[in-house]
Amino acid sequence: MSDVIKLLPDSVANQIAAGEVIQRPASVIKELVENAVDAGATEIKIILKDAGRTLIQVVDNGCGMSATDARLAFERHATSKIKQAADLFSLHTMGFRGEALASIAAIAQVDLRTMRRDETIGTRIIITGSKVESQQPEACAPGSNMMVKNLFFNVPARRKFLKKDSVELSNIVHEFERLALVNTDVELTLIHNDVTLHQLMRGSLKQRIVELFGKSLDHQLIPIGTETTIVKLSGFVGLPENARRRGALQYFFVNGRNMRHPYFHKAVMQCYEQLIPTELQPNYFINFEVDPETIDVNIHPTKNEIKFENEQPIWQILVAAIKESLGKFNAVPSINFDADDAPEIPAFTPDSTATHDIELDLSYNPFKDSNKSTTTPSRINNATQWQSKQSGLNAATRDWNKLYTQFEQDTQPVIPDNRLLYSEPQPSALNSQQTISIEETASAVMQLKNRYILSPAKSGLMIIDQHRAHVRILYDRYFSLADSGTLNSQRIIFPEVLQLTAAQNVVLDSIIDDIILLGFDLSYLGDNSWAINGIPSAIGEVNTSDMILKMIESITDSGEELKSSLKEKIALSMANAAAIKSGQSLTQQEMETIISDLFKLPTPNYTPDGKTVVSIISIDDIVSLF
Repeated sequence: MSDVIKLLPDSVANQIAAGEVIQRPASVIKELVENAVDAGATEIKIILKDAGRTLIQVVDNGCGMSATDARLAFERHATSKIKQAADLFSLHTMGFRGEALASIAAIAQVDLRTMRRDETIGTRIIITGSKVESQQPEACAPGSNMMVKNLFFNVPARRKFLKKDSVELSNIVHEFERLALVNTDVELTLIHNDVTLHQLMRGSLKQRIVELFGKSLDHQLIPIGTETTIVKLSGFVGLPENARRRGALQYFFVNGRNMRHPYFHKAVMQCYEQLIPTELQPNYFINFEVDPETIDVNIHPTKNEIKFENEQPIWQILVAAIKESLGKFNAVPSINFDADDAPEIPAFTPDSTATHDIELDLSYNPFKDSNKSTTTPSRINNATQWQSKQSGLNAATRDWNKLYTQFEQDTQPVIPDNRLLYSEPQPSALNSQQTISIEETASAVMQLKNRYILSPAKSGLMIIDQHRAHVRILYDRYFSLADSGTLNSQRIIFPEVLQLTAAQNVVLDSIIDDIILLGFDLSYLGDNSWAINGIPSAIGEVNTSDMILKMIESITDSGEELKSSLKEKIALSMANAAAIKSGQSLTQQEMETIISDLFKLPTPNYTPDGKTVVSIISIDDIVSLF
């Protein structure tokens, strides 16, 4: 029997490696920009066609490469960043693995022009699918000009599963933002289909944040900073009142490198625990400077996951630094006793005139000089006065006890008849005009924990999630109205301004026609801002900005191409935003209406995204409990 184990060709090995290193066009931009930064570039321009499918071009003014280096750069594990294993523990560069260029060349057509700063002639090399087609001298500007064309042209399965252009461009803009935040001393330009999306000048971190995410952040961030022997922390955290329900700007950097770190994220959230609701997220931009020997960045080819040697001490330092800044800038709320909704605290004024205007001389003690044999008349008089004041104070204390006893008697609950088990429910948002009497609660339908609706069924006890049930009902309603073209728009008296990031703006712009068909009236104001002039008349009072952000997030996550799928995603986002929430009290009629509307639908058991709406506890299960 012949041997079955064979050595893979380099081209095949590179394609396999590309699956980890190059996941989408944004991955190519990350690798090429980091190489440019390592080359000492101070100006980097990124030019895209069709969200990177057709062309990704990165032009820099770095040190450039010789003809030999340009050829070797595309070989697997060829790098100028490290020479031995020990260098992994003293890294000061973004790249070091020698995999990025080899992986890119394996799944695209690459055209590189590069020249060193002290030379007069450069070199041009063309590679297609890991195969070098030509290399020749060429006059070019100092630095490097890398063009990556037809990404995944020889991996049809990968190219087929690229998402629509707006989603891929949104991912590119997100990656650009991360790169821009850690390279504030580099001028960065992003151009897509001849339209300049970003043009950033050198500046401080605060200036870069404002340039990327809008001027409103200028007054929403407070600085943090501390320096210890373990770590130096710097950056900004957001004020609690500016926390976001979704789309929070949360960035960690370590030694000028982006990272994801759930453990440190939990530390930040702990600092805001008593300051913001659990569903909100604060903004933060935090940079860690540590000894390179105390971290390991060689965990994953993308180098976004980093292990810290002193993780626990850094957690404590991070928490202390953030809490100090929040306190220093008065971000921690104080109790306001003059607030309109503050409880009224009654003042006690005793009837006895003997206790009025009591003034105690706390500095005087009549027994202080008791060891002396003589007592002067003045001292006797002072002692008599002190005793009379004490007796007046004791009388006041007795009156307080009487008042407290009377207060206990006045606050005893009065229970009419034997109806202790019934309570008057609050009217809900579905029909604020309706209330129900005590007798009406003795019905087959009831609410549990303001979250579930309970109703008997033939086979047992039916439990309905009220929020999911309403989502199912509203989704079918919105989708049918949108299909029939009868979803009308209702004008808003005072238009609301929606401020987006560049990445969110790209997605919204791509689905604006579908959103308008669903009854929204939006107009672009420039600088990634939109005016919300009208909303679908069917959705009632909801947070419109949050609803649109949910739509953008849903489209970004799914990346659907088909118009029908987009309409489904948008209708589901609308239904989720407009549906009654868990924890909301419902009247008897509202619960019965939900059950009636739900079971008129063809698929009442599941939400459009597959979540369970109805569960039944069988009679047998109930019997087994007893």
